[in-house]
Amino acid sequence: MGKKEKAKVGVGVLINKNREILLIKRKGSHNAGTWAPPGGHIDFGESVLECAKREIKEEVGIEIKNLKVLGFTEDLFKKDKKHYITIWVSSDWKSGRVKKSDKEFSEIGWFSWERLPKPLSVFLKNFVEGKIYLINKPR
Repeated sequence: MGKKEKAKVGVGVLINKNREILLIKRKGSHNAGTWAPPGGHIDFGESVLECAKREIKEEVGIEIKNLKVLGFTEDLFKKDKKHYITIWVSSDWKSGRVKKSDKEFSEIGWFSWERLPKPLSVFLKNFVEGKIYLINKPR
């Protein structure tokens, strides 16, 4: 009997600053070349909000505050045999300068909801199109 693949759980963090959100252009993984909020996988024993803070500090070097779980999306990549549950967290920028990590993404920037860059990652596209199981409304 073959090994059965399991869904992975991660966090997508919408960081607000001056009515814009921080997005990265992904590289080196599924959805490479698309724009998405920073985030990552939840470590064993870590809470969703702890994961959000850690991933943001590691990936982009800033501190965030006012974290709130919004809901989750479910994304299936049949070709890659990947299944993700993304828990969406909203937050506000607290301090620090955004740093560029050349291994995880090729570009980074702040964007208004009205002028999101293209192409969007499947995760963010599903969120924007309302394919989200809501817990709280976004700010």
